[in-house]
Amino acid sequence: MLAAVVAGLMCCMHATAQINIWENTPVDKNVELTPYLVEGTGNKAVVVCPGGSYFWHDIDTEGHDVARWLQQNGISAFVLRYRTAYVPAFITRYRYIFRGNRYPDPQDDLQQALSYVRSHAQAFGIDPEMVGAMGFSAGGHLVMSAAELFSPEERPAFVVPVYPVVTMSKPCVHKRSRRALLGEDRVGDLQLRDKLSLEQHVPEDCPPVFLVNCKDDPVVDCHNSELLDSALQASHVPHVYLQYQTGGHGFGASDEKGTQESRQWRQAFLNWVEQLYNHYLSQK
Repeated sequence: MLAAVVAGLMCCMHATAQINIWENTPVDKNVELTPYLVEGTGNKAVVVCPGGSYFWHDIDTEGHDVARWLQQNGISAFVLRYRTAYVPAFITRYRYIFRGNRYPDPQDDLQQALSYVRSHAQAFGIDPEMVGAMGFSAGGHLVMSAAELFSPEERPAFVVPVYPVVTMSKPCVHKRSRRALLGEDRVGDLQLRDKLSLEQHVPEDCPPVFLVNCKDDPVVDCHNSELLDSALQASHVPHVYLQYQTGGHGFGASDEKGTQESRQWRQAFLNWVEQLYNHYLSQK
């Protein structure tokens, strides 16, 4: 009980009040964005999208824990609880009858979150030109889809897919994520599968990408990231691809989950984003 109270207090110390990104808009939805802000002005920022197969969220390990780690390292973070299909849809498949949540709802939420953060950049103490997106597993698919499907003005400044779902059409597809995102009645829609297979649509003006996965991932086949890496290379997109032999899946920014090898991604990312930021400043 005491541990839970202390954890709650720590969360309150580091996060500010949740925001409904759709408040005062025509969209009648409640989608939460939780800021973890760094003091000062002109800071880098990241919208964090936890995984969960587009059915639910690993909101702690791949959400709030990641945001606290970013905040501790001088990067403002915003945890997005984007719309997912949720557990009832997983259990009952009711979306054969009712629409429920499905594509493009998560993408719309991320688009709105990025717009919200940028439009309130001064209040948040961030640089609106340096707002990136980091996602894990299905959240990795979400942030990468933003880099490909959004207009150049709406895209994140940089993208960090960690052990991401990538394809919706190849044999290595993560079928649970595909079902959740497309909906039961659209799983067989080949045109939609193609549209959301990210390895097929990398634009030449894609923002810089920092891609991470592990060969021994038991959840999302490692070939997903390999497909994306090849597509990024083919389009000459500036990117880093780190593939570790061990670490599995779902480690986020944890000090305990994964392996010592896979946990190296965190420092590598911090080094990369600092170089990216310095280059951006030199071009201003």
